[in-house]
Amino acid sequence: MIRTGKQYIDSIRDGRVVYINGERVKDVATHPMFKPLVDIRARIYDMQHEAATREVMTYEEGGERFATGLKLPHSQQDWWDKRRATDAVFEDVKGVITRVGDETVGEMWSLYDGQDVLNEVDPQFSQNITRHIDRVIKHDPFHVSANTDPKGDRSKRPQDQDPDMLLHVVKETDKGIIVRGAKYETAAAYANQAFTKPTIANWGDSQLSDYAVGFIVDLGAPGISMICRTGFAGRAPVEDYPLANRFDEVDSLVVFDDVLIPWENVLFYRHTKAAMFIRMTLHRYSAYAFVQRIMKFADMMIGAALFNARQTGLDKQQAVQEKLAEIAVYREGINAHLTAAIALAEKSPGGLLMPHQSLLYTGRVHACTNLPRMMHLARELCGGQICVTPDYAAFHHPESGKWLEKFYTINEDWVADDRRRLLAFARDLLNSDYAGHRLTFQLFAQSPPFAHLAAVYRNFDWEGSLDFVRKSAGLSDKVMGKLKRAPGDSAVIKWFDGAKKAAE
Repeated sequence: MIRTGKQYIDSIRDGRVVYINGERVKDVATHPMFKPLVDIRARIYDMQHEAATREVMTYEEGGERFATGLKLPHSQQDWWDKRRATDAVFEDVKGVITRVGDETVGEMWSLYDGQDVLNEVDPQFSQNITRHIDRVIKHDPFHVSANTDPKGDRSKRPQDQDPDMLLHVVKETDKGIIVRGAKYETAAAYANQAFTKPTIANWGDSQLSDYAVGFIVDLGAPGISMICRTGFAGRAPVEDYPLANRFDEVDSLVVFDDVLIPWENVLFYRHTKAAMFIRMTLHRYSAYAFVQRIMKFADMMIGAALFNARQTGLDKQQAVQEKLAEIAVYREGINAHLTAAIALAEKSPGGLLMPHQSLLYTGRVHACTNLPRMMHLARELCGGQICVTPDYAAFHHPESGKWLEKFYTINEDWVADDRRRLLAFARDLLNSDYAGHRLTFQLFAQSPPFAHLAAVYRNFDWEGSLDFVRKSAGLSDKVMGKLKRAPGDSAVIKWFDGAKKAAE
């Protein structure tokens, strides 16, 4: 059943090993650098119970209620419901958070689609993914995703250097596999479990590998240590950095020191084709929630820039209007891709409804690659005062405060305190350490830009364009070869079927 915020907080008080800023954390739920996000995740759980948000955040089935974000998508309405629930969270917490569960659980649905692939390895693995998806829906854990390894020297194979640079299996036992290595993961320190899988892209001709392993891990399990980067919360007053103090999602290096993964939690193992399949389809569903968050970030940039322009009367200038329009075009481009991806959604190989893959992946490229330029446009519109304005304490000092009251009051509608609040918000959104971290995170959180373009290449209907040119140019049918496929088919499934036949 859906959990309460208190139940979630109690669940992460499991003796887990967490380090931050050179100290061992005694209680993740109350530590000042984790508490803001723990409280937000607890708030999301509580929203599932409150009368005002219950119908948006949950759905009923068999007399019980379950989280909308975790529901397997079978219809367009399921996707509209997920989008509405995510927006409800943003409006309630008054900001954007990414790794809170609904954005990562979709990666498991990609494995659900790949059960035929898993059955080639061991039918038990296919049963495991079905059972884990059912468990996530019924027990409502905070589920995240572990991807990136330290990697080491990328010019060498992992076997030719310290083998732990990529997470791998070191031993098999009757109870399960023993794994060693490390993964980077956002929010791991205060989550319940993680879907852990390889990032290695070039397996060569290898069919079996100890590095080709995917599993669900309990983040409080023996042998796991989480070493976190220093958080932004608490570094400076919340009045000066309202976003960094509330929405910093702390990242961890999750160390696996001979951790036992029970067989029932292993999703694939020693099968490079299964590993390749999951890497190529990993974001088939989760990219939707990820890109939706960038659209909300665009709303924040538009609001900060437009408020600033209207404060000072610059919104009447054509040059300012054009820059605002550019950010609006960016925002609506994301909106159009998300909307069309559901309006033209496709049945997945596993019988789910997946967003139209080409539109979803091109929307992700549009959102991520244009984000730095849009942030710079927003900086221009906000002006230089976002980097030179004194801090909150100066505004409230008996001597300096009177001067700041004079020079930051614009008119009777925009008094000094509102002006200060807006500039502090814009600075934290666009210029702060938190802003720089956020930008880098958005560019790499779902693989680097080249992988985004590779996903477009694999899913775009190239044959439709080729066939049109063939007819227009009067070319023979032979030039099309045997590559033609119907629009909407999964190029990845096509590739895997070919590889399977070649192996046979």
